[in-house]
Amino acid sequence: MRLGVDNIMAASEGGETVTSGSLPAKKRHRGIPEAIFLEDVDDYMQCQEGISTEGVLAKLDEQYQKYKFMEVNLVQKRHRLKSQIPDIKTTLDAIEYLKARTDAPEPVNTQFLLSDQLYVNAVLPATKTVCLWLGANVMLEYDINEAESLLTKNVETAKESLGEVENDINFLRDQITTTEVNMARVYNWDVKRRQKAKSS
Repeated sequence: MRLGVDNIMAASEGGETVTSGSLPAKKRHRGIPEAIFLEDVDDYMQCQEGISTEGVLAKLDEQYQKYKFMEVNLVQKRHRLKSQIPDIKTTLDAIEYLKARTDAPEPVNTQFLLSDQLYVNAVLPATKTVCLWLGANVMLEYDINEAESLLTKNVETAKESLGEVENDINFLRDQITTTEVNMARVYNWDVKRRQKAKSS
């Protein structure tokens, strides 16, 4: 009996440190640094010796683009996990059904998906082992109890990873908003500075 299952990788993805000028890069949420809100733009710009307003805005924009890149990657990972969890649960349900019929004398008449929109009739005798696709063209045969334990652990790991990814996305969106506000404040500061210089 062959059952499909994607291998869930629980390892954290390496995060990239994002810095902008004198802003400290705090590592949080898989290495996503915290964007510091510029409360005093005058003080911040005075610290940027030798850097023009355009240079500061370019650094903030670079930080913003890196955050957006991280967001795209995390959203893709969330999508993968959301599609993997139901697949693993379906495979686990099938294993639990086979396990319940281990000592049944009659075989099970069923259908399985051979390819898109093509089902095939099958007769499954009682079995104590199953073969699981682990990804990367790898299939291993497991005792039915071991397979159940593995898939249960994979479901729990996937749910935990999904929760972490959701948390990271929320945190990242806060950093994107903060960076956008910082860019607007620096731009407005520069406009006021130019107007003041022109009037004087």
